[in-house]
Formats: sequence, C-alpha cells, structure tokens
Amino acid sequence: MSRLIAAVAALFCTAASCWAVADAVPGGVYLFEMPTGFDSARFQERPVMIHRGQALVGLHINTEPGEHELQLEGAAGSQSHRFQVTAKQYPEEHLTIANQRLVNPPESDLVRIREETARQLAQYRRFTARPLDLSPFVLPVTGRVSSVFGHRRVLNGQPRNPHSGLDLAAHTGTPIQAPAPGAVVLTGELFFNGKTVFLDHGQGLVTMYCHMDAIAVREGDEVGRGQVIGKVGATGRVTGAHLHWSVSLNGNRVDPVTVMAILNED
Repeated sequence: MSRLIAAVAALFCTAASCWAVADAVPGGVYLFEMPTGFDSARFQERPVMIHRGQALVGLHINTEPGEHELQLEGAAGSQSHRFQVTAKQYPEEHLTIANQRLVNPPESDLVRIREETARQLAQYRRFTARPLDLSPFVLPVTGRVSSVFGHRRVLNGQPRNPHSGLDLAAHTGTPIQAPAPGAVVLTGELFFNGKTVFLDHGQGLVTMYCHMDAIAVREGDEVGRGQVIGKVGATGRVTGAHLHWSVSLNGNRVDPVTVMAILNED
C-alpha cells in the first residue's frame, strides 16, 4: 500500500466504514483483471470503466448480495464473468433539520424536485470516451469527515435513503478543488443539494459537489487537477457548512474513499 493510500486510510477508515480495496460489497467497487482479447465490459447493461487493464465495476448500495455477471467484449468475442457480492451492514445516522420543508417538501416543490432528480441521474449515467488522467485522484477539500458513505439516514425521526457520498466539514469559503481533470457538465442551485457542480472524468466516472457557497466554473468548462471549482458552504439541506462529495461509476454512487485508494495505488 502506498503512503498516499495509507494516509487516506488513516484519515477515513473507521470500524463502520472501512473495507479492503476492491471488495465486492454494496456501495463498493469490484475490480476485475481483463483477460487478453477483451477490452470492454458491461454491468447491468451499462458500460464499465477499463483502467490500467482492469474493469472498475461500481456497485449500487442496494445491490443484492449473491452472484452477479459482468459481460466482456473484444477481439476474442463475447464472454461472461460471474462474481459474488457479499453483504455489508451500514450504521444509522440521525440528523435534525431545522427547515421542515427540506424534510417533507410540500406538493408545490415536488415538480421541481423530480425534474432536478432526473437531471442528476442523467449526469451520473454519463459515459464518455475522454482520455483518462485519474492519478493522483486528490481530495477536493481538506477537512474533518463529518459523515461517511453509506450511513442509513434518519431525518427528524423519518428514515431516508442511505448517504450517497462523503461529507467533509470545513469553514464557509474554503476552496474546493477538482480531484482530476474533467468537464463541467452541470451547475446550479438545487432544492436539496444547494449550489452544485458535476464533473465528468471519463468512462463513467462522474463526481458531484454540493452545498457550496459559491460556484467558480460554468457548464462546458474543462478543469484541471487541483483547479478551484467553488467554495464550501451551507446551501440546501444541511446542518452546517460542509462539502458533500459523491463519486459515481457506471451510474452507481460508490464510496469515494474506495475509489481514491484504487486510483492512487502504485
């Protein structure tokens, strides 16, 4: 394990949230060494990233444990590869949101929420052929981890979807940097997320940054590794200033810590 991975592990791993790189668990990433003669793969009908000769298969947090199938294609033809997904138990996290409208929106807000949800899902499902430049894959903000990926959230006593990213607490105005080169594919102020930016890094790797105080890029911009894309804030449904960072592979949001460890491995 490289020093960078060790530093990430020391910063983020807790008994509740840490697992080995490439464990096939819900919310994790399954790594598969591509055999000779095969150069593309699909999982659940979606194309999968091929990086350094490996397929990086993002597994949705609601993926059923058991056997799953990866479809391989290439000069050698077509082939299926079966692998096992093992169960993972995530802890609960109870939060109190002062603005009740952001917990139980009235009917008048639902049209906007549905439209924004559809726009975001379309971005997570992007798959572009842009050249990959993913290492190092750097933290967007240096801050205290206030919530890890996968927590089963209970808002004001009401169960909600699992936490789909990593929360990094930092002072309002703290710069947010791009973890790797990418294209800005969506910006705006969303109902739950507040001020938000989506970056497309290529081959189904999409990252999202929300609750920002300010956005420093526009849709269509190309950004470099370490470039400031905005500032930490407390917009949208929050309990305080922080960055919520989501990482998606083949349309499935996965643990950002796992992705960092894989992409930064020597």
